[in-house]
Amino acid sequence: MAAGARITDAVTHFRSRGNFRSAVKLIRTREPERLRWRAAIGALTSDAGAMRGNERMYVEEPIREMVLELEDTFLQREVVLDARLHRVDLDRGEILPRWTFGDLRRLSFLAQTNITLLQRYVALPSSFDEPIDTAAVVLAGRSFSSVFRQRAERLWLSVPDRDMPGPQLEHHRFVLERADQEAEQSRRWGALAKALAAPLLSP
Repeated sequence: MAAGARITDAVTHFRSRGNFRSAVKLIRTREPERLRWRAAIGALTSDAGAMRGNERMYVEEPIREMVLELEDTFLQREVVLDARLHRVDLDRGEILPRWTFGDLRRLSFLAQTNITLLQRYVALPSSFDEPIDTAAVVLAGRSFSSVFRQRAERLWLSVPDRDMPGPQLEHHRFVLERADQEAEQSRRWGALAKALAAPLLSP
């Protein structure tokens, strides 16, 4: 593989041949950044999520070491969250902030989100002092925010442009109100997810 090849292309080349060790070594030689480097790491963690035993360990552990060494806390956090989407846990208490169920209840109240909805998709402890799975809750919050935003956009697009001539139908006003409600839910869930990861945000 050419030394000057984009890291995503080079990693894809090695992955297609099952040469994961070379892919990991290549990633070590490149400067960590938030686009292609992150995408290359994400592709490898996706592979690791489908592996078992020593095969998985030889891919997952070197990646975890690289993530722990990252100075960019935003990139560090996002790589960890990307990995959890593929059932790979690169964080064992060192990266994401630790929150208790009581903390989550408080933050959920402040963001005005429905924690009952969250409990349908994420296993939460029963005791206020027990820790939550921060990664799972952040990912769920982001997912809810995205879903509500998509609903709002579909509703907005279903209504004729307000600047067009003619009276606005009562049904259209109802649809627009519902769209605004969905957009507000999106904002609230996004705020909760951001608050849970806030200690690691970098400007």
